[in-house]
Amino acid sequence: MIIRVSVENFKSFDSNAELTMISSAKIQDHKNHRIGVKSTNILKHAAIYGANAAGKSNIVDFFDLFKSTIEKDIPIWAAECYCKNKEENKTAKSNFEIQFTLADKFYAYGFSAVLNERKIKNEWLYELFQDGTSRRLFEREAGKRPFLGEKVRLDSDERKRFDVYAEDFESNDTTLFLNEMNRGKKYQEGSKLLFFRDVYHWFLDNLYVIRPGTPLMDFEYYYDEDFLDIINKLIQTFDTGISEVTVQEITLEELEHSIPQSIFHRVMRDIQEKVGEGEKMQGTLRSQNSIFSIAVDENKELSIKTIRFHHRESFYDFQFGEESDGTRRLFDLIDILLNVRNDIVYVVDELERSLHPKLTEHYLKIYMQFHDGLRNQLIFMTHEASIMDQSLFRRDEIWFVERDEHNSSKIYSLDRFKERYDKKIEKAYLEGRYGAIPVFSEFKYGEE
Repeated sequence: MIIRVSVENFKSFDSNAELTMISSAKIQDHKNHRIGVKSTNILKHAAIYGANAAGKSNIVDFFDLFKSTIEKDIPIWAAECYCKNKEENKTAKSNFEIQFTLADKFYAYGFSAVLNERKIKNEWLYELFQDGTSRRLFEREAGKRPFLGEKVRLDSDERKRFDVYAEDFESNDTTLFLNEMNRGKKYQEGSKLLFFRDVYHWFLDNLYVIRPGTPLMDFEYYYDEDFLDIINKLIQTFDTGISEVTVQEITLEELEHSIPQSIFHRVMRDIQEKVGEGEKMQGTLRSQNSIFSIAVDENKELSIKTIRFHHRESFYDFQFGEESDGTRRLFDLIDILLNVRNDIVYVVDELERSLHPKLTEHYLKIYMQFHDGLRNQLIFMTHEASIMDQSLFRRDEIWFVERDEHNSSKIYSLDRFKERYDKKIEKAYLEGRYGAIPVFSEFKYGEE
């Protein structure tokens, strides 16, 4: 679970900005919205509000950059992402850090970089303790070889291997050392360097960044009769008009006429390669308007399936692309409901996109039921003021992003306003009590 996020000199964030998921001890409602890890209570949700261009989506970009850099390197699009409010920021370091929990331990991992040059300058990983102390696991500085913390004690063989890795990496300023230590490296169980593997895979496998239009839908759920039954019961509660979801097999010709020719030919090449290598394969082909499952079994038999929707009082079934944008969006969000693995973090931009306000509220209530007691977090950006309700969220789960007089984004929690529990905060927000709303200037129209 994420404990705290901090960012500096990135897009609209000039000076250091922090989002914390540590719960307020003064708030006693919705106790099931927090998870206790040792003596620390961590929040399961964060709803982030702000006017257009206030910087909400830049928080999503932060997570996207963080994960992309760990997986490969600083992406090309990030070269222009330093905060442009000051001339010196172009050559100044940008700082990124995430504190998180993993197997009941607390970590702080981060790095700094000159984004315009796409160069890594610093990188660090610390284990954090409940008494406020910390233990350095590794650190690196620009132009120097990475080094382990004083309390990371290796045997002679493992020390030799690490020294070789560190020496080879000394002049590398484009890749994170965390990435390098997971590039073909093998660790024995009990190794003192396992934190490199565990932390790397936590970010890659447990952190999901979801933007508007990001197709999710995992077709695997639809093969399982129990899951399909749950999906059918769920979708009926949302009043979309769909009474049943079914999985149907289609022909290769139907697939060819349903997707662009370039994609179809690429898919066929991939299938032929897999079949030629004697491998089984199964995958999902997903776009905004269609979804297909393509599988080749051990006998080289090709199977293509898609989903169909039956509406009440309709004679024919409907294809995925015939449904409204809101319905297609809902099916992506259902994936989040069904993924009940522990320790998953979802960062979602514009959760409510294409959804009716009441449908958004209904979805959030069901999400909280499905994930009750799990160590999962939902951090989402939204404009939907109707869900800004203390019956749905705690005060410390509601956040605002606003530009200051220097055009820099700042982030702060509703909890700082100390509102009563019966306060209608939606109305107060729209009236401007908490900031983070658009401020309009007057425009006079004249014939001249």
